[in-house]
Amino acid sequence: MAAEPRFRNDADAAGEADAAGEADTAGDGRKHPVDATLPPLKMFTSGLQHVAAMYAGVVAPPLIVGPAVGLTAEETAFLMGASLFTAGIATLLQTIGFWRVGARLPFVNGVSFAGVAPMIAIGKDRGHDGIAVIFGAIIVASVLGFVLAPYFCKLVRFFPPVVTGTVITLIGVSLLPVAFTWSQGGDSTAPDFGSMTNIAMAAVTLVIVLALRRLLRGFLQQIAILLGLVVGTLIAIPVGITDFGAVRDAGILGFPTPFAFGAPQFEIAAIISMSIVMLVCMTESTADMLALGKIVGRPADEKVIEGGLRADTLGSAVSPLFNGFMCSAFAQNIGLVAMTRVRSRFVVATGGVILILLGLIPVAASVIALVPLPVLGGAGIVLFGTVAASGIQTLATAALEKGENALIVAASVGIGLIPIAAPRFYHAFPADLLVVLDSGISTGCVVAIVLNLAFNHIGRGPGPEQPEGADHVVPAAAGVGVH
Repeated sequence: MAAEPRFRNDADAAGEADAAGEADTAGDGRKHPVDATLPPLKMFTSGLQHVAAMYAGVVAPPLIVGPAVGLTAEETAFLMGASLFTAGIATLLQTIGFWRVGARLPFVNGVSFAGVAPMIAIGKDRGHDGIAVIFGAIIVASVLGFVLAPYFCKLVRFFPPVVTGTVITLIGVSLLPVAFTWSQGGDSTAPDFGSMTNIAMAAVTLVIVLALRRLLRGFLQQIAILLGLVVGTLIAIPVGITDFGAVRDAGILGFPTPFAFGAPQFEIAAIISMSIVMLVCMTESTADMLALGKIVGRPADEKVIEGGLRADTLGSAVSPLFNGFMCSAFAQNIGLVAMTRVRSRFVVATGGVILILLGLIPVAASVIALVPLPVLGGAGIVLFGTVAASGIQTLATAALEKGENALIVAASVGIGLIPIAAPRFYHAFPADLLVVLDSGISTGCVVAIVLNLAFNHIGRGPGPEQPEGADHVVPAAAGVGVH
């Protein structure tokens, strides 16, 4: 077993008691909180909160890729609706699942940012042909990923606390710049980007969320993020940063016509590029599943990770049929689970249904889009910071005072922060390498795994001198204080 933390506190004890209690209730036939259902109203509002947290992340990639490949504004809007629709399908595959598909955790899936740069390189100024080539490459890469899932999941033994804690921390820290960009307005070319008005709205929303979490109790406390977004949006209306244009122009009903841009086309270079992206997504999803499994008290073993990776890759393979892009885990929603303590996968499945409906009812999607990015950014600081805090608490169980574990964390976090602290650090490297190098989560994860192997596995026997926690995946008992 992994070592117990040197310092224990009441939160740790409570987490262990919860874990032990959950293990006991399994014999009584009672459901684990992950498998529990909530009353309909709570299910809907909690699911809507997940949608609100990830909405901007879903529509941003098609909003960037569409104009880059030469699509019109109407065609780009169609891509955005299709991305919402396919994100809903992928989320249902992940939360409900079937056969050996799905992690069956409260795991949100959506369009991966990792593929944006390669997709632009593949389809730039090629119009519908460019989109068709992108879709063809995604289909092939996703099928390959589905085949590799049973083998890729075996890497879980190389994710002990020193690795998982590092990766979870990097997930949170890597997402914070997104929240900061949203807080400034989202569009760096806009005249009001970084204005005092935008940043003040983000700060107001942040204070509202924190106040609601402090003052409210029970269910209202759990949906503090959603309430904060609503209040922040209402305040933003008289301030003048809420855009109602999307609501006025949206249609009532719409369906993402299969292969609306033509049959998929297959080019070797594009397939290789998107296959690399798929490996990056699988690496990040593995880390995300380990983080989420720890947070909800159901550790992600090889079987869970295999199912989760199959859901990722199957969702990505189906996505181009409805004009969507590659799907992967959304780490920001892990922060929402940690903060609200709502662990039911059926809540996230409800969010998946909402996403599908938003894809079919453009006018409903436009209502969600009313939330100004500065408001979303203020809430995002709390969400993403919660993920980083969970990673730090995981590192507290990694026996950093023994062996070279502290060195592993130092090097991995340092290298993982390069794309954040120095975005142009790798500008002279080949474009294909940038798919991996520009993701601090991926580079930090790879470095942590390699260094853990070098210092804690290779050339060492299982003797007592081996650092505690070096060989083991984080147990449920070593929670992050959110059970």
